[in-house]
Amino acid sequence: MDALKEKLPVPGDEVSIEERDLEWAKVSTLRIVNTIGKIIKGKHEPNKLTVIGLLCRGHVLIEDIPGVGKTTLAKALARAVGGTFRRIQFTSDLMPSDILGISVYKQGSGEFDFKPGPIFANVLLADEINRTNPRTQSALLEAMNERQVTVDGTTHRLEEPFMVIATQNPHDFYGTYPLPESQLDRFLLRIQLGYPDLEIEKEVVSCGGTDDLLGGIDPVVSLADVTKLSEMIERVKVETVLLDYLMEIVNESRKERTLTLGISPRGAIHLFRAMQAVALMEGRSYTIPDDLQSVILPVLSHRVIPSGSYTSAPAERRRMAEQVMKEILDRIPVPV
Repeated sequence: MDALKEKLPVPGDEVSIEERDLEWAKVSTLRIVNTIGKIIKGKHEPNKLTVIGLLCRGHVLIEDIPGVGKTTLAKALARAVGGTFRRIQFTSDLMPSDILGISVYKQGSGEFDFKPGPIFANVLLADEINRTNPRTQSALLEAMNERQVTVDGTTHRLEEPFMVIATQNPHDFYGTYPLPESQLDRFLLRIQLGYPDLEIEKEVVSCGGTDDLLGGIDPVVSLADVTKLSEMIERVKVETVLLDYLMEIVNESRKERTLTLGISPRGAIHLFRAMQAVALMEGRSYTIPDDLQSVILPVLSHRVIPSGSYTSAPAERRRMAEQVMKEILDRIPVPV
């Protein structure tokens, strides 16, 4: 555990954030969340978590049934920050080159010309990611972790900011390839949207959907603002006692008998960064226990494997994992 703590920022080393910058960060992030909320109505928490994913330079897995607005959420986020959006429909015959791009030989010059794939975007929607084969799924790993792709031995940097929003249906078994733990661990957050409230759904149905509303979204921040916010998040202070609390949660997951797999070092780092983001979005330059607790399930529950859950449907596996994580939280004292 000490080795893992060395990978995390040292409490007290953060550079202080000026009050006016904190207010700007709070207003800017709220604008993004509220803009998405004009399209994805009544889902403030999932909208907020998606913005946290972008600001933390992370990726988000939306695990939910078809038709609840997963694609619309990704499009709305890209429009709100003035970024490029690309969508890939993952199918069984999709090849890595369909995602990354290909090198085309030019007879005139005798050289290869690289044609970028759809992964070269600020927000990439990997729709039904579990419907393609493991080889193609793995094509995303380098991009998600290192923000670059390698094609024919040449490395190409991706645009900044870069974010993958992947979707999968938790109730569908047929024709799917479960995501390996190594890929699940690269998602900062796993979220669900769920059915809308009846009054909100009635409003959406009566106006014929949200496509027309998407066209009316103008950027409320710039891509440079997103980069600035990401850098500010890293300067939010985390007290030693709160870091110890985080590490105790991680350590308990690894000793928990009902779990086959506990929290990875990457998971601990993601939780650390996510609670910093929550604090900044509240206009604070320091974190409190509530910041950690508000994101712990969406950040950690997809990284643990409950014993005997390998043959369970994703929805059941998620429920079991969240239950175990809640039990771990209940028995660890919250720092004052």
